[in-house]
Amino acid sequence: MRANKAGGFTLLELMIVVVVIAVLTSLAFYNYSRYGFRSRRVDGQNLLTTIAAAEERYYTNFNQYTSSITGVAPGGLGFSTVNSDRGYYSAGVALGAGNLTYTLTATPQGAQATDACGSLTLDNTGAKTPAIGAMPQSSNGNCW
Repeated sequence: MRANKAGGFTLLELMIVVVVIAVLTSLAFYNYSRYGFRSRRVDGQNLLTTIAAAEERYYTNFNQYTSSITGVAPGGLGFSTVNSDRGYYSAGVALGAGNLTYTLTATPQGAQATDACGSLTLDNTGAKTPAIGAMPQSSNGNCW
């Protein structure tokens, strides 16, 4: 005679499944958040390249760069704000000797503030930092 065995799962089996699902979920969330940083980084890159183009136009007209992003020429570049379109970055300009060089800096704000790449910079020669090969290990790809 066969003994009737109840069908179903034991508590131990259910707990193992729960643990496996929790581990997979935590890995997926970590990778998704890194993807979010990388996709929002484009907002800062666009901000810097737009300001750099405006600085070059300003230099063509006045033979020097300006540190004023907002305001109209001859004192400024004509932007209404120093923040990026989506608000993840704020820009600043540092001028060199005689206003003949500049370095633009995009500082991460809000949700982007904890990005491993940190601030992005672009200068009048086109040099970008953090440079390829100098990125933090957890930056999820190139910062530029």
